[in-house]
Amino acid sequence: MSITLIVPILLGCIAGYLINYLADVLPFTRRLSQPACLQCDAPFTWKDYLIFRPCKNGHSRKVRLWIVLITILSASVYTWINPPKIEYLLGMILITYFGVVFVIDMEHRLILHPTSIFGSLLGLIVGTVSHGIKDTLWGGLGGLLIMLAFYYFGVFFTRIRTKRMLAMGQEVDDEEALGAGDVILVTVLGLILGWPLIWFGLLLGILLGGFFSLLLILWLVATRKYEKNALMLFIPYGPYFIISAFLIIYFPKLIQMIVPG
Repeated sequence: MSITLIVPILLGCIAGYLINYLADVLPFTRRLSQPACLQCDAPFTWKDYLIFRPCKNGHSRKVRLWIVLITILSASVYTWINPPKIEYLLGMILITYFGVVFVIDMEHRLILHPTSIFGSLLGLIVGTVSHGIKDTLWGGLGGLLIMLAFYYFGVFFTRIRTKRMLAMGQEVDDEEALGAGDVILVTVLGLILGWPLIWFGLLLGILLGGFFSLLLILWLVATRKYEKNALMLFIPYGPYFIISAFLIIYFPKLIQMIVPG
């Protein structure tokens, strides 16, 4: 192994641990705090937390810890060998931000204000370095306006869903097709991708989300659970928008092969 790979391996491990830590504490405390067991709230010592030991009550840790660590470590090495336009260090900070938002949204259906504030500042820096301040600000505005339109369409859909659930005698919940957090996230991604690339980023994210939603629907139909669960099927779109932005920034040649020019 080349000695130069020590840097991305070390930074990849740090980023992976940081993503896991923030995903474990921010949804519950909204601040940096001592990590605790997600099943019984027993606090971890930092040593036990870092080596993935069960809590003192014997509850095992999530497989997600290993998945995130291995994925981010691989992404760090890849980014070191194939640096994006924003270079390795800024690229790894962006990957860490993507990872935190991705994991929290997948597990809790939340896009938190602390990550949104940090993402806005990071988006301004990444966007300005990548394509200048003008396209960065237009990208943020474009992402905001486009997602606001989707958001209000989602509000309309939620009202229809509520009426159907009441008509079927089901208990109404507070689920939304799209939340305000999704609007903020896409605004941040608009800053990062700039104008007009945010258009393609949104389209690719919607297509990715639609593809996996279709697979889920087919599974429900095959298992004869669709009629019972159709109105309860909600897909968090934030992770798919993040995957879309990640592919555009870190795998531009792949995107160019799919969409020439």
